[in-house]
Amino acid sequence: MIKLTATAKVAAFTKNQAIVIGVKSVSKKLQLVEHTIDSAWLSELNLEALGASAKAESIIRVSAPNGSVVALIGVGNDELDEDNLRELAGAAARALGSIENIVFDLPTSDARDAAAILEGAALGQYELTTYKGTDSTGSIKTKSVTVVSAHKVSAAAIAKVNIVVESIRATRDLVNTPPNVLFPAAFANIVAKRVKPLNLEVQVWDEKALAKDGFGGILAVGGGSSRPPRLVKIDYRPKGAKKHLALVGKGITFDSGGLSLKPAEGMVGMKYDMTGAATVFEALVTIAKLALPVHVTAWLCLAENMPSGTAQRPNDIIKVRNGKTIEVLNTDAEGRLVLADGLSAASEEKPDLIIDVATLTGAATIALGNRYAGLMGTSEAISAVEAAAFDTGELVWHMPLPAELRSLLNSDLADIANVKIGNRAGGMLIAGLFLREFIGFADKRNEKKIEWAHLDIAGPANNDAAPYGHTTKGGTGVMLRTLVSVAEGMAR
Repeated sequence: MIKLTATAKVAAFTKNQAIVIGVKSVSKKLQLVEHTIDSAWLSELNLEALGASAKAESIIRVSAPNGSVVALIGVGNDELDEDNLRELAGAAARALGSIENIVFDLPTSDARDAAAILEGAALGQYELTTYKGTDSTGSIKTKSVTVVSAHKVSAAAIAKVNIVVESIRATRDLVNTPPNVLFPAAFANIVAKRVKPLNLEVQVWDEKALAKDGFGGILAVGGGSSRPPRLVKIDYRPKGAKKHLALVGKGITFDSGGLSLKPAEGMVGMKYDMTGAATVFEALVTIAKLALPVHVTAWLCLAENMPSGTAQRPNDIIKVRNGKTIEVLNTDAEGRLVLADGLSAASEEKPDLIIDVATLTGAATIALGNRYAGLMGTSEAISAVEAAAFDTGELVWHMPLPAELRSLLNSDLADIANVKIGNRAGGMLIAGLFLREFIGFADKRNEKKIEWAHLDIAGPANNDAAPYGHTTKGGTGVMLRTLVSVAEGMAR
């Protein structure tokens, strides 16, 4: 982890240091954004001749005294608020990874702005070198990041940034891990080791326990693999907690599509189909480390979806934890089957709110692109997640659950089918309607459903294009900060 600090005054130019200053356009002329360095040398720079640009995240280096550099970054046309500062810091940190000490001299309106700069920079400097073989030293040499701000950033605020960043990095590590290394049992072992210092309660169901306790969805999806499925429950129960948040994550460690086999190019990247489980797991770790006074339970639904003689077949009927039967018409719509078990189990504890996170549908990416998560659920849950996402600068879009689409999942033989074969309309919405069937009731009279939100992160969970802002290539860790913010709201 990089050392993060805040100061009211920028240090003098020193060796192996980069000072980041913003560039904006005023009346079609480039000029430096407000900064604290008092240097005649800076004021004499010809920004146009140097090739500087006001375009957001464009960056050039200028040699400075004593072996240091000044990094001039375009800030774009938008207001320099907390979210934009976080993204700019991430972009600058990615470009300056070869420099030991980075100083951000950007305007801040309050301590939250300054903390966002530290967070963005630390997130931008992520790389996984574990699988590089002999070339495993990595390209990042940065040891410290400092933000210059007149607004005091408390030690507690910096500690929180460190905790959140460490968990997002851990999420990215899990998502980027190859599927021959990360399979259901291996994932469960990682969980046990990671939470041991936190004294959290962990329960793991192996294939025998899953069968005994009626988790037919997870068993069916994992039945085709030589590496059996697992269900992992992690419980954080602090004293004085008055609210209970349940997090359910889809954890398909590799998705071949099963007997409804994906085309070869469609399988590339399917190691990331466990991102939902990784996200809810690390969100709970973050919440526990922050000691938030809210009871949180995470359910990780882990399976490897493979074709074999023991794999589930189209037209199979399975029974899941809440007793409902499902006719499987497409084995590549497997995420909703494992989530059916997880949501059913979470509902039994009657939490105040259930949030499930899943790379669930390709339809989500078609509808919303690669940066927005689809959000569905009950009204109160939607409001809570939207507020949390706004607070953290993460992107969600509220999608409907149209009642008229529910009939597309009718089955002649079972309670519900997992897809409507031959109908691709509203795929993300139909998946949400399917999941809603497994949300339990909050009251004994079965009149009010438990508050529930579904986050389809198929688009933003993995970035296979160029890096941007604090988002590097590969797993992104998206929605972890939103989940933590939801917990903070419940703890108030």
